[in-house]
Amino acid sequence: MIVDTTFNVYSDARGGDPDSTSSTLRIYHKILWSKPLKNGKKFDLTDNKSGKYLYHSSELGEFILGSDAITHSYKNHKRKQWLIKQIPKEVDELFDTGSTIGAYTLFPNNRIDGKHTINQARGVNGLIDDRFDLTLECIRLFYLGQQSPLFDTLLRYKYFFDLFDNFLEYIKFFLLDDLIDDKQNIKFYLPFDDFKTKPTFSDIDEYLVYKNGVMSFIESRNKRIENYTNQKTI
Repeated sequence: MIVDTTFNVYSDARGGDPDSTSSTLRIYHKILWSKPLKNGKKFDLTDNKSGKYLYHSSELGEFILGSDAITHSYKNHKRKQWLIKQIPKEVDELFDTGSTIGAYTLFPNNRIDGKHTINQARGVNGLIDDRFDLTLECIRLFYLGQQSPLFDTLLRYKYFFDLFDNFLEYIKFFLLDDLIDDKQNIKFYLPFDDFKTKPTFSDIDEYLVYKNGVMSFIESRNKRIENYTNQKTI
């Protein structure tokens, strides 16, 4: 099956959250992320494990994974409606672009000790606010053994991040290259103050800067996904 990077995952989500109800999105995840790790060991994913979105079990360990939307228009965020309602066309454009495979990834989605998963934690943590550039900075710091707003959450899933050995290999595996520079620093959507203040939008112009950065990332990652799948089928 070819991965169509223009496919809108809401179109087969049956009115639900594509992360859990889009069968095409799940198939795309299975195709893209079932592949060898740098050490040569296969990380094959199955979608026929009862009650699991995607599953892997081997000498590498047991992994229960779920889809996560990593880009957001904030179209339905109540606290941002004062802004969203002023520029509906701009917001809808970002929402539609963010409904393609380039705007999604996998994280472990099994809860440990009843605490938040990575997906949940980055959504409720006020210093992250569902921003993936900020999430990726937390992951970068985690590989360096440094604290961040998500450190304790990421630590619970250390076994997952250990699969990739280091930050760059994690980036390469999930084709996230377009969100880092040549020094492995994050290309933040907006100016970054080292998690000193909560991310927010002060006005329309700031949202539009954010939107342009997110759109650029999704479009670049979709091209990267296309190139990867084309090479995979040769």
